[in-house]
Amino acid sequence: MENYMYILRCSDGSLYTGWTNHLEKRVAAHQAGCGAKYTKGRRPVELVYWEAFATREEAMRREYAVKQMSRTDKLELIKRGRTT
Repeated sequence: MENYMYILRCSDGSLYTGWTNHLEKRVAAHQAGCGAKYTKGRRPVELVYWEAFATREEAMRREYAVKQMSRTDKLELIKRGRTT
């Protein structure tokens, strides 16, 4: 099973970073308004970036590292590795 760190672009232009072990299901949950409190009022969301990891711990470490980045750095990460 793969684990993912992902970034969503919300309808207000903000970015949300999270991790999951089922990417499509998690994005669908965000779209339905039950993924996270932050994204609930900022729908629709768009999956703009993700990375896959072998373990949950790796995905969680990467999520934390990305959350510490500035918005500018996150946008550059998305631009360099755009997945959609």
